[in-house]
Amino acid sequence: MGEDTRNTGIQASKNPEDPTETTEQVLVEEEQKFRAAPKLSKSPFHGLWALTNRDLRKWYTNPIQLFISLIQPIVWLGLFGKALNFASFITGSGASTAQMDMILKNFFGTTSYFSFLSCGMLAFIVLFTSAFSGMSVVFDRRFGFLNKALSTPVARGSIVMAKILQSVGRSLIQAAIVLVVAVALGMDASHFTPQGIAGAFLIIFLMAAGLSALFTVLALRSADWQTQMAIINLLNLPLLFASNALFPVKIMPTWLQDVVKVNPVSYAVDGIRQLLIGATGMNSLLLDFAVVIGFAVILSAVGIVLSWRFLSK
Repeated sequence: MGEDTRNTGIQASKNPEDPTETTEQVLVEEEQKFRAAPKLSKSPFHGLWALTNRDLRKWYTNPIQLFISLIQPIVWLGLFGKALNFASFITGSGASTAQMDMILKNFFGTTSYFSFLSCGMLAFIVLFTSAFSGMSVVFDRRFGFLNKALSTPVARGSIVMAKILQSVGRSLIQAAIVLVVAVALGMDASHFTPQGIAGAFLIIFLMAAGLSALFTVLALRSADWQTQMAIINLLNLPLLFASNALFPVKIMPTWLQDVVKVNPVSYAVDGIRQLLIGATGMNSLLLDFAVVIGFAVILSAVGIVLSWRFLSK
């Protein structure tokens, strides 16, 4: 009797003589409700800003982290840059002011080593900021956020691009602060122009994108922060010292000069120096831009492609 009562209740508003028809109508109604639900976005940029802003928020809401990230390049500018006063070495040899300027310009492309180093410090801050974009992937994996992101409709490429963009944003802001500090400490600003500053920060943007993509790719399968730190230490110092960021290429041994020529950081620094302080470049400005653009595009594309294969729960 209980079963008869339930069947009667189900068929109350239907044809009591055809239970098959009742079942089909219920299924049709349920399917219509499902179709009426909002569709999920299939855009490759879906969730990109949300993921980028999440990482940026962790940075700009923690002023101590910003302060600490600026200490090292400022210390290098204030101590290393001022301590290596090459002009005093030349003056002590009895050279005149004109001869001293000619010697300095021949080695550094400018008459001020501090200005030479200040442009290198912009690359320095970008290099070390970009290195920790990969660490963000490692910690997201360790604390479970990456698994949650992979369970959403967000494209895997967007997860990688978010890490790159947040690192680029941080690099641009920190580079601007370092540039202001460098000018306050004595960097030559006589060659500054709006076009030159815009071009220099475009190079910084491209270099940050390429380096961030590189370190993010290296962290895609890593769950151990110690391994990632070892990779950062392994790559950062060679990229810095095997470039023209700290010293001119002319004083380096021949084998190291060849390494400098294949280091993308060298081309970025060379372009920044030409645009900001009017230094004599080791390459044409067009070649510097071509190299950093190619570096950024290729590494970003590799990061997106590898995310499809290696980024998993």
